[in-house]
Amino acid sequence: MGNNTQSMNISLKVWRQKDRLDKGHMEDYKMDNVSPDMSFLELIDVLNERLVREGKDPIAFDHDCREGICGMCSLMINGQAHGPEALTTTCQLHMRKFKNGDTIVVEPFRARAFPVLKDLMVDRSAFDEIIAAGGYVNVSTGNPQDANALPISKENADLSMDAAACVGCAACVASCKNASAMLFVSAKVSQLALLPQGAVEADERVQSMVEKMDELGFGNCTNERECEASCPKGIDISNIARMNRDFLKSSISAKK
Repeated sequence: MGNNTQSMNISLKVWRQKDRLDKGHMEDYKMDNVSPDMSFLELIDVLNERLVREGKDPIAFDHDCREGICGMCSLMINGQAHGPEALTTTCQLHMRKFKNGDTIVVEPFRARAFPVLKDLMVDRSAFDEIIAAGGYVNVSTGNPQDANALPISKENADLSMDAAACVGCAACVASCKNASAMLFVSAKVSQLALLPQGAVEADERVQSMVEKMDELGFGNCTNERECEASCPKGIDISNIARMNRDFLKSSISAKK
């Protein structure tokens, strides 16, 4: 833990890349009088304000809600997706997790399916394509019912809600040596397949989403659980096992 009362001096090594075609490089920045109560993104905000005053190009990075909900703030911090604090997005990470004099290396998430757009921003539209391939319910489910009248076991409801907590930040992909998207895809498959509304299209959904994942160039699961360890929402790899079972079952059914 860092010092919670005194300001810190921090050295940053930040990846700078003009566009997709640029080779990119690391740049060094010294940050003095950093408050331990400052969030990591606020640190970059302060640095960017300084760069603008100096007539330099500010660092491009993704962010939106800054409440750990949207999944936009995807950074590799000292080689860890979202940084050193478990179950935390980058926007929720505070400088008190670091020590005075620390050097912090900041890079974009890296995967073939996520090309760097500029600096720390990557194109994660591949996730949108996977969702478009089947991450929805389009069958007629009838008029809305009273929630208490819809028969869903508490176990399945809880598992579905746990899977639905995925914010699509892609930390799972960035932390996997094969750049696998299986934790993300399995969460999106599970949250629907576990509910009556999603069960109708379960076979078609798992087939189309897995096929799209492979088509986009994501790797296979390493079974080393880096994805689970880096997920800011604690998505469990049991979802991958469920998706694999559903995929195999649907493949067999399709051949009959």
